[in-house]
Amino acid sequence: MSKLNVLDAKGSPAGEMEVADGLLESVKGASAVHDAVLNYLASIRAGTASTLSKGEVAGSNKKPWRQKGTGRARAGYRSSNVWRGGAACFGPRPRKYGKKMNRKVARLAFRRAVSEKIAAGELVVIESLDLAEAKTKAFIELMKNLKIEGKALFLVDAVDLNVKLSARNIDGVEVAAAKDVNVYSLLRYATVVVTKAGMDVIAKRLEGTGDAKK
Repeated sequence: MSKLNVLDAKGSPAGEMEVADGLLESVKGASAVHDAVLNYLASIRAGTASTLSKGEVAGSNKKPWRQKGTGRARAGYRSSNVWRGGAACFGPRPRKYGKKMNRKVARLAFRRAVSEKIAAGELVVIESLDLAEAKTKAFIELMKNLKIEGKALFLVDAVDLNVKLSARNIDGVEVAAAKDVNVYSLLRYATVVVTKAGMDVIAKRLEGTGDAKK
């Protein structure tokens, strides 16, 4: 069992939480993490680059000049890719760059990423994340109490509007639902703060009963 200290909103100890060793992975899965990150970065590419084929280039299909007798090379149409203003030959077309990833590999990658955060002491568990009103000052005060500096990812079981609005103006801080977090986000932030309810969701994903986000 791996024990995690639970803190309250003031940064004081509020108990402990256990994570079964069977849910963690520190030996294998490094390549799975690498593949999951590359696949995520590929999937968010716009893929909107587009060029015109000869059927899409504006212009007449009339033969520019007769076939023989002019002294020039024969030409069949002005939309040819060898002409300026003509079509692009083998040019880029809209596409998706993401690839299919085996579900077991995705779960292994997620398990390894969470395990590394716990082993490095970069995962902080708090009782809850509740704010009475949407105030950036209140969220900054919470971060000071938890002694968090730099980039941080806050994971909750359900995103509260006040929390989301309070954190949106703080550079390098993101609030997300634990069920949606992916491997890239876990590795991107220096510190991951999870509520107890959010940690229960993470535990279910480690067990394989939740969705394995890539």
